[in-house]
Amino acid sequence: MDYIGVSAKQIGVLTTVEMLAAIVCIIPASHFADRHGREPFVIVTFIMFTLFPISLLLSRSFSALVIAFMIRGFKEFGDTSRKALIIGYCEPQRCGQMVGAYYLVRDLIVSVGAILGAYLWKLGPALNFLGAAALGVAGTIFYVKTIREQRRLSLKHLKEEISRLHSK
Repeated sequence: MDYIGVSAKQIGVLTTVEMLAAIVCIIPASHFADRHGREPFVIVTFIMFTLFPISLLLSRSFSALVIAFMIRGFKEFGDTSRKALIIGYCEPQRCGQMVGAYYLVRDLIVSVGAILGAYLWKLGPALNFLGAAALGVAGTIFYVKTIREQRRLSLKHLKEEISRLHSK
């Protein structure tokens, strides 16, 4: 809280801004994701994960922090889409296991990240924020490449299936 002189009351306001941003975006985003595909909404979420530490790094006033925490709230933009994609890849009777496994892996990574973040903070807040942003960029690129490859393979299998049907 003492990085740029923010009070406990202001932290409460920032948390409220974050939650309001999340509330405002999550229902419309979920609706449109069901109609237009979930992947773009997940990509926007990853972009918000990337932008938040950058916006914190650049914040030098409370007003700038309000914008940063609005960005943090917008990370919920694709939260329901991400979870729907996770569940969509598993057998119906194993959805609970899949969600549990997702949160186990995610929280283990986040826990290691928190320890690494504490170390990086000692080296300077900027390094911490830039490291988080770099991981966000890497994660976003990895996800985009993964879904492109999946689409390419799906299209290839579809073409092969159509060829087999036409040859019969």
